[in-house]
Amino acid sequence: MKLLSDIGKYLLLMKEVFVKPDKVRLFFRQMLVEFQNLGTDSLGIVIIISVFVGAVVALQTAYNIDSPLIPLTMVGFTTRQSIILEFSPTMISLVLAGKVGSRIASEIGTMRVTEQIDALEVMGINPANFLIQPKVFAAVIINPILITLSIGFALFGGWMGCVLTGSVTSNDYITGLQFWFEPFTITYALIKTSVFAFIITSVSGFHGYQTKGGALEVGNASTKAVVYSSILIIISNLILTQLLLA
Repeated sequence: MKLLSDIGKYLLLMKEVFVKPDKVRLFFRQMLVEFQNLGTDSLGIVIIISVFVGAVVALQTAYNIDSPLIPLTMVGFTTRQSIILEFSPTMISLVLAGKVGSRIASEIGTMRVTEQIDALEVMGINPANFLIQPKVFAAVIINPILITLSIGFALFGGWMGCVLTGSVTSNDYITGLQFWFEPFTITYALIKTSVFAFIITSVSGFHGYQTKGGALEVGNASTKAVVYSSILIIISNLILTQLLLA
C-alpha cells in the first residue's frame, strides 16, 4: 500500500511541477544554473570513466578473440556496439543517478526541513514548479550531450588501449568502428538518455520534496533517491530496448 501511496504522491507532485512557470525569465535563468550544476560539474567523471571503460571493453574483446577465423576488426565493431547501445546511455546514467540524484534530493530536502519551501508557499510561489521543473528540463537537455561525449571518449579509450598494448592495430580498430554502422543506434541511445534524465531528476526531486524531520532524514532521502532512480533506470532500460530494438 505504501508503494501505491508513493506513486500517487509522485503523480500529484508532477502535476504541480509541470505547469507554466510564474516567471518565464526566472525559469530560464534557473535552468542555466542547473546546466552547470547537473551537467558541466559531471563532465570530469563522465570522461574519466568513459575512457577507461572503453579501453577495458576493447582489450577484453581482443583477448577473447582466439580464433583466426574472426578478424580483429571485430574488436572495434564490438566495442562500438557495446558503448553506444548499453555502456554510455545506461551505465553513465546510473553514475549520474548517484552523483546528480543525491545532490537534488539533499538540496531540496534541506530546503524542506529548514522551512524554505514553506516560505515559498507563503509568498504565493509554487515550490514544486520553481525547484524541480528547471532541473528536469536542464537534465533532459544536457544529459544527451554528456552521453554523446561519453561515447566519443569511450571509443577513443578503446583505440588507445588497443594501440598502446599492441593488441589490435589502429587500422583494424578504426575499420571495425566504421563497419556496418546504423545511425539509429545513436538515436536509441539518446532517447534512453532523455528518459533516464527525467527519471533521475523527478524521482530525486520527489524524495527531497517529501522529506520530513532533520539532517538524518535528508540523508535517507538522498539514499532513497539514488536507489529508486537506479531501479527505475534498469526497468525502463529493458522496456525501451524491447520497444525500440525488437
